[in-house]
Amino acid sequence: MTTVGPRPETAAASETFSSWSPATGTPVGTFPVHTAADVHATVERAQDAAQWWSSLGFTGRSERLAQWRKLFVHRQAQLIDLMRAETGKSLADARLEFVLALEHIAWAGKHARKVLRPQRRRAGLLMANQAATVEFQPLGVIGVIGPWNYPLLTPIGSIVYALAAGNAVVFKPSEHTPAVGRWLADTFAEVATEHPVFQTVTGFGPTGDALARSRVDKIAFTGSTATGKKIMAAAAEALTPLIIEAGGKDPLLVDADADVNAAAEATIWGAFTNAGQTCIGIERVYVHEQIYDEFVRKVTSLSRQIHAGEDYGPMTTPNQLDIVSTHITDALSQGGTALVGGADAVNDRYVQPTVLIDVPEDATAVQEETFGPTVTITKVADMDEAIRKANGTRYGLGAAVFSRARGVELARRLRTGMVSVNAPLSFAAIASLPYGGMGDSGFGRIHGEEGLREFTRAKSIARQRFAAPISLTTFQRSPRLDARVDAIIKLLYGR
Repeated sequence: MTTVGPRPETAAASETFSSWSPATGTPVGTFPVHTAADVHATVERAQDAAQWWSSLGFTGRSERLAQWRKLFVHRQAQLIDLMRAETGKSLADARLEFVLALEHIAWAGKHARKVLRPQRRRAGLLMANQAATVEFQPLGVIGVIGPWNYPLLTPIGSIVYALAAGNAVVFKPSEHTPAVGRWLADTFAEVATEHPVFQTVTGFGPTGDALARSRVDKIAFTGSTATGKKIMAAAAEALTPLIIEAGGKDPLLVDADADVNAAAEATIWGAFTNAGQTCIGIERVYVHEQIYDEFVRKVTSLSRQIHAGEDYGPMTTPNQLDIVSTHITDALSQGGTALVGGADAVNDRYVQPTVLIDVPEDATAVQEETFGPTVTITKVADMDEAIRKANGTRYGLGAAVFSRARGVELARRLRTGMVSVNAPLSFAAIASLPYGGMGDSGFGRIHGEEGLREFTRAKSIARQRFAAPISLTTFQRSPRLDARVDAIIKLLYGR
């Protein structure tokens, strides 16, 4: 077991906890439980560090992020081993997460200057003597609260964009994956030795609550909808703005003209990768009746070739086993049929792939996030019915559509923040695309240009270039001048 003690700056945290391997039950490391006082002290240090980090400018920050990315590459075995130890991920799942994280570090560092540089705006005819610009300034300190299912990729989507925009970061990883969070802060400290630009605090819910109340300049949270509401309530005390990504119940639509083989393969990968513990994982499939039987046969055949413990890892948290079991049991009790897996698919650590058909739309397996390797398949008469049912939950994160002729058209009608067409979850691998949802899936965006701007404040500057021939901002306006303004307004806007 690795013992990771408190840093000198957080030595006040005397209580500790351990993270455990869900695959073997062995401890991974011991970490401090940081108190509210510890968190507030960490944020204070970050406030000073933020000024220095911002002063480096885009070039200086890009160079440090590039150095950090190189450390990732040189130490990838170490990081992948940590991810696998704390989550139980398969090697393939961990490697994919690692590669995607690298892509985001590279993209944010490269594009921050172009996206966030000052922009000139038109001042309009009445204010033609003014030069109008917008600057995107760093917020200061960003609090990031991360999940356990993707302990590297998900927080990196906030951390690296916040850093590239000129902010300092205080990161609270999940209590299930603190070793990954500590690794991130430790390695960044090697490329920014001057100040604690990126710090990690560890602990349970109260530590995250303390971060939300600590007067950071913004919170980026990923987790359950219920926890997101608690974080939002805590942040409201200081009017701290938030980005919330709170999971989903993502659908996949298969039209009559779809490539059935590709859609079936996308379904099982989207549903079972990472043991189904993916917020944008495929949990519901709506299939046109003309190809329904063929599609079900292919999904059933492919699913029987996938095995927990070989193709994907265990459930990371024990309570998730109970949720998956409850959803399967409820689906079967309401008339659903398990073509693969079923009631006996859940054991003490793993869940075998489960494919369910004939599940009512009001069942928990259709309406609530399962977060396990299960999927429901439903026959529809047409894509209008598929759209209605796909949009029929309180979530709105991601989705997928398989259709040769109408893919983009159908994608636009889905009530989600992201859609992939003829491929599974591809939007998550494109760093330039914004990532986020709506409804109970949250709000705000990470990744891409929108993700960089989320961690800045837009500042408007109007500079007078010369005296205006018609000045509206004076008490010395004459009736004659007002008449001229009226004439101009009618000319500009009255036709």
